[in-house]
Amino acid sequence: MQYETIRLGVRDGVAVLTLNRPDLMNALNTQMRAEILHAMGDVQDRARVLVMTGEGRAFCSGQDLGDRANLASMNMERVLRDEYEPMLRAIFDSAIPTIAAVNGPAAGAGANLALAADVVIAAESAVFLQAFTRIGLIPDAGGTYWLPRQVGAARAMGAALFAEPVPARQAADWGMIWEAVPDADFPAHWAERAAHLANGPTAAYRNVKRAIRGSFDHTLDEQLTFEAKLQGEVGRTRDFQEGVLAFLEKRAATFQGR
Repeated sequence: MQYETIRLGVRDGVAVLTLNRPDLMNALNTQMRAEILHAMGDVQDRARVLVMTGEGRAFCSGQDLGDRANLASMNMERVLRDEYEPMLRAIFDSAIPTIAAVNGPAAGAGANLALAADVVIAAESAVFLQAFTRIGLIPDAGGTYWLPRQVGAARAMGAALFAEPVPARQAADWGMIWEAVPDADFPAHWAERAAHLANGPTAAYRNVKRAIRGSFDHTLDEQLTFEAKLQGEVGRTRDFQEGVLAFLEKRAATFQGR
């Protein structure tokens, strides 16, 4: 597929998906959502980690509100169900780890696009903004799901009601994101993080995601059973055998992702 609103490259097991509408702060439109969805399927067998980032000064400003012709007649429920939901599920359910490398402002649906990733690394100059009530809407694109789980109900409610920007450092302190990094170090840092995951035990990473996410729906007994089942799966992988052997031989493990 020829992409027009994003760029996609794969090298050394790392797929980098760059939102590429910099003149509009990488605002999401129908085409971009479709291209992100396609790209997520494209990289699953080609890469061992995926990084999403933005071109230019922003990560993503959210829904393209400048497209007034389409916005006036937009069936918002349909757009969310038919366009946003498949894209977000593809990111959330990805078999490989996902990193949102938030290089600048992430607002509205753009903020929640970032929060759909497994790990969010932000430049210190970035901000996260649940901008929806500024135009008479509620948080969408998964915002009412991600935020309470990551920062608690009180902070999620305040962020949604007041629609005030949360600086990256504060977002890290809240637990909304994994880390905030000085701008000068940001590109090299997220590349290093991505390389670490690309060289790691992919099957174990996949089951880490399943175990942690499943814990929200399980009792302790159910989670212990689920945890044991998943551990049994990864305990039969070549990566586990290699990890133990490398430990005993006092060398770095060479994982094959299975």
